[in-house]
Amino acid sequence: MKSFVRIHALAANTFREAIRNKLLYALLAFSVVLIGAGVLLASLSYVEVDEILQDMGMAAIRLFSAGIAMFVGAGLVHNEVDRRTVFTILSKPVSRSEFLIGKWAGLTVTVWLQLVLMAMAFAAVSSLAGAPVELEHGLAIALIGLELMVVVAIATLFSCFTTPMLASFYTFGLWLIGHLSRDLYLLGQQSDQPSVPGLSAALYAVLPDFEVFNKTLEAVHGLPIRGDEVGFAALYAVGYSGVVLVLASTIFARRDLK
Repeated sequence: MKSFVRIHALAANTFREAIRNKLLYALLAFSVVLIGAGVLLASLSYVEVDEILQDMGMAAIRLFSAGIAMFVGAGLVHNEVDRRTVFTILSKPVSRSEFLIGKWAGLTVTVWLQLVLMAMAFAAVSSLAGAPVELEHGLAIALIGLELMVVVAIATLFSCFTTPMLASFYTFGLWLIGHLSRDLYLLGQQSDQPSVPGLSAALYAVLPDFEVFNKTLEAVHGLPIRGDEVGFAALYAVGYSGVVLVLASTIFARRDLK
């Protein structure tokens, strides 16, 4: 119980710091502009106007919400060490693991809040353009929220041992690979080389599979999103985030902060 209280306090403090970050608002503004620009792009087509509008809107939500998680999360731990405020925090009865989990939870809530604002802009633009907004759209956006949990955990991991710039690049690279890992796995399974299928399976097990959270196609085209797919995505997000945070805690525990 005491551990939960400490993590909650750290998360609340991280949330207050994060919402004062100007980069966060810049990315949010760009996402809203791009969602609105979908109306202009869709007007250039005579077919599937609603689908083009909403596909562009969902892409903007995924890209910019991930960008917020990456670039804000990349400095999550480094900034505390650089300002030496980490020493004040850890001098209290707070473990390094609690510190990391609190920072991760605070930023996750922050990006979820931004995701809600983007979703509201998406719904408003869709409604004004006459495009239907169904339950599947809400589920697809909720799955993006689960994806962001993992992205924040990865950014937290890299923030433990490298600079914010490198942590941003590493997180972006892993996010990009995570959206291709399933295709790389399937491609590897078709190889005639005996070692390639096993290697591709091993890499697929280690790398994140962000396509688990990608249900944009179903939402845009009005196809049903099964409950078991949502449940599996939730378990995957919690499990993968947990593993990454354990690894981050192990690295951070061994780090010399002097």
